[in-house]
Amino acid sequence: MALDFSGQNLRGRNFKGRQDLADANFSYADIRGANFTNANLTGANFSHAKAGLQRRWVILLVLVSWLLSGMSGLLWAVNGYLVSLIFNSGLENQTIGWTVLIVLIGFFFLTIRQGLAAGSGAEAFAGAFTVAFAVAFAFAVAGAFAGAGALAFAFVFAGAFAIAGAFVVAFAGAFAFAVGEAFAGAFAFAVAVGGAFAVGGAFAVAGTLFSIYISWRAMKGDEKHSLIRNIAIAFAATGGTSFRGANLTNADFTQATLKSTDLRNTILICSRWHQAKMLDRVRPGSTYLRNSQVRQLLITGQGQDKNFYRENLWGINLQSANLADASFIGADLSEANLQDADLSRAKLKQTLLDGTDLTGATLTGAYIEDWGITNTTKLHGVRCKYVFMRLPTKEDPDPCRKPDNKQEVFADGDFAEFIKPIFDTLDLYHNQGVDPRAIAIAFNNLAENHPEAELEIVAMEKRGDDKILLRAKTAAGSDKSQLSAEYFDDYNQLKALSQSQQLLLIEKDNYISDLKNMITTALQQPKSYTQGNTIMSDISGINIQGSSNVSGIAGNNSVANLGTISGNVSIALNQLPDSLEADKPGIKELL
Repeated sequence: MALDFSGQNLRGRNFKGRQDLADANFSYADIRGANFTNANLTGANFSHAKAGLQRRWVILLVLVSWLLSGMSGLLWAVNGYLVSLIFNSGLENQTIGWTVLIVLIGFFFLTIRQGLAAGSGAEAFAGAFTVAFAVAFAFAVAGAFAGAGALAFAFVFAGAFAIAGAFVVAFAGAFAFAVGEAFAGAFAFAVAVGGAFAVGGAFAVAGTLFSIYISWRAMKGDEKHSLIRNIAIAFAATGGTSFRGANLTNADFTQATLKSTDLRNTILICSRWHQAKMLDRVRPGSTYLRNSQVRQLLITGQGQDKNFYRENLWGINLQSANLADASFIGADLSEANLQDADLSRAKLKQTLLDGTDLTGATLTGAYIEDWGITNTTKLHGVRCKYVFMRLPTKEDPDPCRKPDNKQEVFADGDFAEFIKPIFDTLDLYHNQGVDPRAIAIAFNNLAENHPEAELEIVAMEKRGDDKILLRAKTAAGSDKSQLSAEYFDDYNQLKALSQSQQLLLIEKDNYISDLKNMITTALQQPKSYTQGNTIMSDISGINIQGSSNVSGIAGNNSVANLGTISGNVSIALNQLPDSLEADKPGIKELL
């Protein structure tokens, strides 16, 4: 029986490694600071639960953040002091002041435009240049090296203010953030103005405002400042609720509060996040929750017109989501739950759908070029009037529509049957000197020798001018490697026979003759269509039931119903050669 913790106070409780929590009920529970590391939480219910930090951890981390803010404010004051040296009478001090001003302006500009990493890189380069310049200049001007050393020290911590601000926002909210930044800014200004450097004080305030802006943008999810955000989130998750390494398959986090939660290395197959709160404050690791656009989709269920190009969405739960006109080109949606999702006009080119549940999904107008469905893809109840086999272009906005007649649509249930791939096939590819007679005889022999394989030709594909692929459906569990080897051993021996000897074998059985004619027609068919790099003949729908009944469509709108072949035919076999190998039967022995 599943455990019930609904509504309980579980703050700080240790569930680490427990394997008896499958389907447990934690709805409305207070799980702040709880440890679920490596626990089995398959199907667990965390709806309306409250995760995050316990109060003592919040107070401790906020104090640490304010301390960091104060330290970084002091460093901004140092930078302000160095800038104020512009107004000093000494040439060496003026050189340091102007250099600091130029470098800091460049740092501000690059950080705002490209992020802290780019700004810090430029700053480090400029700092190194400044030190080198100061060393050279020291021979003429005493004291410059000391000033350059102070500059380099200040540059090392130039971004610390923004990071500290992000820390406060991550676990204490905007109010605490504003208080901490105001304190640090006032401190910096007081130091600078108290030293009678009005310009330096103004610059310190500017640095404080700059830090506030960067930390605010970082916590809003600006990708340029993801470094600051990631550091702040990781720090804020210290002491919070931990699901690290847990199995959360099919777990339900509907309307749960998840601030300061560690979800690294978790199994999140089909976990539900509808209307989850503060999902942007979790530590996601390498899971699909690292992407802000994916998080928003999971919370709202609205992904219309969004681009998920090559995104790893393995195991994601998008049940009933609005994904109309969304692009999943090259994305991995394997094992995903897309039940009843709206994928109208969605771009599914090269999308991996192994084990994906599309039950009841809407695919009308979807672009399914080279999509990766498998025999485990669930297509039951798919709603689809038509699809496109290629992506649209300006010249062809409706490429390769199926059904081909634009006045026709798929009836209920037809699409699944139309698109369902055949995976249990024996593919017999002939690429050198194709001999239709030998193919027909060899395949007939294989079908007669292995009735348990239930061989049934489902496609003939002409490739190039003189190559052909014979594709035959097989019974489940058939050893296709053995069947292929036996077929080609027989085929190669038959190719070595003279034309008259082959004719004798064909006369033995009308079935062989008819199959040979079909293969010849496929090779000579003047009309063909291209699918990818493959040229397909117009012959389709050929069926072999058992080893005697052949029917199908040959040529252009000409139906060939070959009926049932039966009866005994006797011919002389003495003209056939003996087997070349003592331990293998030859054509004469097989017949």
